[in-house]
Amino acid sequence: MAERTQTQAETEVEPETASGGGEDDHPGGGRAADKSGQGVVAAFGQSMKTLRVRAGMEREELGKRLGYSASSIASFEQGRRIPPPRTIDRADEVLGAGSLLTVWKEQVERAQYPVFFQGMAQLEKQAIELLSYDTLAIKGLLQTEEYMRAVLAMRRPVLDPETIEQRVTARLARQEIFDRRPAPLLSFVMDESVLRRKYGGKEVLRGQLKQLLLIGQRRNVELQVMPLNCEDNAGIDGPFTVVTRDDGKKFVYVEVQGTSALETDPKQAALAAARYGIIRSQALTPRESMEFIERLLGEL
Repeated sequence: MAERTQTQAETEVEPETASGGGEDDHPGGGRAADKSGQGVVAAFGQSMKTLRVRAGMEREELGKRLGYSASSIASFEQGRRIPPPRTIDRADEVLGAGSLLTVWKEQVERAQYPVFFQGMAQLEKQAIELLSYDTLAIKGLLQTEEYMRAVLAMRRPVLDPETIEQRVTARLARQEIFDRRPAPLLSFVMDESVLRRKYGGKEVLRGQLKQLLLIGQRRNVELQVMPLNCEDNAGIDGPFTVVTRDDGKKFVYVEVQGTSALETDPKQAALAAARYGIIRSQALTPRESMEFIERLLGEL
């Protein structure tokens, strides 16, 4: 499954769930958007500028009313930065745009992800169940903002500051999955080594471990740790995510070193789900995992 190319995956999945990749923290990815996405962002920015000028408002004034600097407003208007959905709503209201800006929201939201992750981002929004096994970094859905910035800053080739801001905004928006109703069932298993890596320094890790303890208390979330001294690990082939969509169809998402695949074959999805079940049985229980994370936090 891991050998499947992105092109192969794209030809087998519905347009709204085209293959994704490079958005979590495995190496690779990093483009602000594909060419079509950049066009959407540029067109939105031009519309925003036109409406601002029509309203007789300077960038400084609009920035104050939206909670941004004038330079940030310029970045939005010039298509160099993508505003979050709430900012688009507020700008539409402040500028009296009559939904001329909010109509762009869905397209702009998609454009904030690398082209190869847009399908996976859409699946997360439709998921009734998400199962994730990670071996290199905390899952993006679980990260604190400080942890996000630390891992994004480590990317090579280096990401420019505006792309990092875009990635952080997009990743924080994805975390709305925890508050969605009806609540999806979310399960995360991570190697112990992931919890020990001090990406960004000790304080960043401390804040990240505290966040995991808080998220682990949610009734629809189970966090588990695969200890380093475990003699058996069905996840030896690496990280993967299994997503069950609201129509019951399962997808398997894998990314590594700049390549990714979104597997749609029901047989492969069933095998991945079964493999995840074995991984969960080999890991510490959720209660044991919370106690383990508490001990790690106490050691920092």
